[in-house]
Amino acid sequence: MNPETEIPAYPFSALVGQPRLQQALLLAAVDESLGGVLISGPRGTAKSTAARALAALLPGAPFVTLPLAASLEQLVGTLDVEDALRDGRLRFKPGLLARAHGGVLYVDEVNLLPDALVDALLDAAASGVHTVERDGISERHASRFVLVGTMNPEEGELRPQLLDRFGLSVVIANPADTAARQAILRARLAFDRDPQRVAAEHAAHDAALARAIATARAR
Repeated sequence: MNPETEIPAYPFSALVGQPRLQQALLLAAVDESLGGVLISGPRGTAKSTAARALAALLPGAPFVTLPLAASLEQLVGTLDVEDALRDGRLRFKPGLLARAHGGVLYVDEVNLLPDALVDALLDAAASGVHTVERDGISERHASRFVLVGTMNPEEGELRPQLLDRFGLSVVIANPADTAARQAILRARLAFDRDPQRVAAEHAAHDAALARAIATARAR
């Protein structure tokens, strides 16, 4: 796709009415070892929009989505033991944890994921590394990413043991105030009509946030 016609991500600084969510995402971006952010709220509260907007603040950062139907091997990767036995070379086939390194790993409806996948996700998010083992052979790889999990509490709760392992948790809701709802709708419609213009209007603010994240990480 031509970069000039590619639709940009919704600007992080253009998010309306969610200061606590923005703060939590920025903190998680500064220090991935916090364990990520769990966003709980109904549909239509811009959870995925906010996660994609955060990824756009991180230069060259991948945005990787974990599908609900993913297997454990798809998440953590696999080792080709047959190749290792045949020619002595261990071949690691990266999973989503490796692909998300340096970026954002987004998990929608994390409360509906099997516990084994959630455990592997949270372990990697907290440690920044992951080890794949098979038949006595292991491969260790970097896996530093910002974990963003979302859930709709109406569709089931997350087990308390797993909830406690997220570093930050934010509960959001659709605003009850009419003026606030109108402001959110106007912002979204403006972006849908002309995403390039809206992105340009917020480019300076988003660039400042990106620099602040980089500086805080360095410290």
